[in-house]
Amino acid sequence: MTKHGRWTALVALGAALGIATASHATTGIVRVTVAKAGLVLGAGGGKGVLTFRHRNYPFTVQGLSLGLTAGGSINKLVGSAEHINELSDFSGSYSVLGAGAAVVGGVAGVQLRNAKGVTITLQGFKGGLEASANITKVVITLDSSRSTPD
Repeated sequence: MTKHGRWTALVALGAALGIATASHATTGIVRVTVAKAGLVLGAGGGKGVLTFRHRNYPFTVQGLSLGLTAGGSINKLVGSAEHINELSDFSGSYSVLGAGAAVVGGVAGVQLRNAKGVTITLQGFKGGLEASANITKVVITLDSSRSTPD
C-alpha cells in the first residue's frame, strides 16, 4: 500500500469512528408495587425502586385512569427503564394505553413513556378482582436523597 493509500485508509477509519459514537442513554431496573381501585374512574399509588448506575433510588407512583375500570388489584411488577440520559429524566408524568384483568391472581404487563423519552416496561403478578381498558396517566416522583449502593 502506498503512503497516499495508507493516509486515505486512516482518514476513512477516523471518520467512521467519529460517526459511530456510543449512546449515553442508560437502562435501569425497576421494581414497583402498586395498589389500584376504581369504577369508571380509577386511582392508585405505590412505591418502587430504580436501580441505575449501581445505586438504588426509591420512588413513589401515583396514577389516575379514565375508561372502563371495575374492581381493585395489587400489582407487583419488575422491568426496565430505557433511554435514561440523566437520573432526573426518570421522574415525571407518564402515559400508557392499556388493558388487563385479574381474578384472584394473574399476570400484569404495562409500558409507559414520558416526555423525556424514558420508556418503562413492566410485568409481573396482579392480585385482586379487576377488569380495565383505559387511558392512564402515571406520575413518578424520585427520592434521590435516599439512594443506596446497589
